[in-house]
Amino acid sequence: MTTVLIVDDQPLQRYGFRLLLESVPGTEVVGEAAHGAEAVRRAAELRPDVVLMDVRMPGMDGIEATRRIAESGGRSRVLVLTTFDLDEYVHAALRAGASGFLLKDARPEELLAGIRAVAVGDAVIAPALTRRLLDEFAQLLPRPAGDPAEDARLNALTEREREILVAIGRGWTNGEIAARFVLSESTVKTHVGRVLAKIGARDRVQAVIFAYDRGLARPGSEGQ
Repeated sequence: MTTVLIVDDQPLQRYGFRLLLESVPGTEVVGEAAHGAEAVRRAAELRPDVVLMDVRMPGMDGIEATRRIAESGGRSRVLVLTTFDLDEYVHAALRAGASGFLLKDARPEELLAGIRAVAVGDAVIAPALTRRLLDEFAQLLPRPAGDPAEDARLNALTEREREILVAIGRGWTNGEIAARFVLSESTVKTHVGRVLAKIGARDRVQAVIFAYDRGLARPGSEGQ
């Protein structure tokens, strides 16, 4: 059973999500929240598998709520819902610890698949799509200060693991990485798991953010 907390300031939106999720076997809505502060409290109380998080809400917004839920170290993973062509907060939400995001006009089956993916620890957005979305905001968002060579997490990586991180940042799938480096996909999965652990990334989306921030990936670098 996948448990879900719905967070949205619009009652009708919450109602619609609840109707959809409760119509699917194996999914249970354990609660609702109308703003970020309430979402943080309810996530701590209910410990849902997935928090379905709106971004724009009065008071504490979805980004800050996502950050607090992720930093709590709890089991809940956050799936952000946003409108890409209007909402410039996508990148900030991923930085805050969201496991991915979907557009609010996603089809019901896409939303359900996204919730299932997040619940088992996967990223919702395909790596290549994530890179393209990041590229859209590349010129608008500040990069964190610091010399990449001084980052202890980068220094902890082996040469091969660093190559794998660069490939993840470029949006390559495990199959593409395996073909490029002449490795089996199972070996690539092992490397990816080690990279995520060493850099402290919850999932592949967070690894893309990490690589992007440290200059290991850049706009238009997917095929290089």
